[in-house]
Amino acid sequence: MQKIVKITYFGIRDVLRSKWGIMYALLFLLVTEGLFQLGGHPGKVVLGLTNITLALVPLISAIFGTMYFYNSREFVELLLTQPVKRSTVYTGLFISLTFSLVLGFIAGISIPYILRGLPEGWDLGTYLLLIVSGSCLTCIFVGLSFLVSIIFEDKGKGLGLVILTWLFFAILYDGAVLLLVNIFSDYPLEQPMIIMAMLNPIDLARILLLIQTDISALMGYTGAVFERFFGTFLGSSLSLGVLLLWSILPFSLGLICFKRKDF
Repeated sequence: MQKIVKITYFGIRDVLRSKWGIMYALLFLLVTEGLFQLGGHPGKVVLGLTNITLALVPLISAIFGTMYFYNSREFVELLLTQPVKRSTVYTGLFISLTFSLVLGFIAGISIPYILRGLPEGWDLGTYLLLIVSGSCLTCIFVGLSFLVSIIFEDKGKGLGLVILTWLFFAILYDGAVLLLVNIFSDYPLEQPMIIMAMLNPIDLARILLLIQTDISALMGYTGAVFERFFGTFLGSSLSLGVLLLWSILPFSLGLICFKRKDF
């Protein structure tokens, strides 16, 4: 445990030294402040942050995770020459990057609220769910980027596949789901739609956040199906559990590959 803490400390210091973690926090700080200046109402700000978070957090986490792992290769090889377990090295690197990105995300969206003294009309539950969703998406896509970086030696191929993975979850998956719904529109699709939503962490986070707002009523039949399930305590708890499972799965697969990797 002590070795994991040391590796994590050096990893966080390296991220802060590169200024990327600070720039990441400043990005969300400027976006949140801009939404306050444009919309003003905290509810509209959270809704705007939801769309931006679901797009930017996975993309930036995936790209930065890939670049970070490839750039840390010499450091990793040096650590592996020491009496340190591979699982310790991998866990330390993962925690350091994930912690830095999550901290930057939370700081960026929280400072404008704090400076305004937590303005009247803000929804604490939706705000906390936004933080949880953003943190889980960070863990998921950092884990996926590490997994891809371990499998592919070439940085260009790894980065390209990571961006393609983000594109699949963010855009292509929804198109495929809509195509299937259109083809099988004569059949009951309530349960398959819920299952398909859980197979995509970005969609799952989006639904959980939109259900908390009035905009879910504009989603028509689909919104009604999701609200009946995700709007209940059991459905919300199960969905959060699946999102947490998604957060663990890429990390675990990456750890298995890292242990078998011949550096």
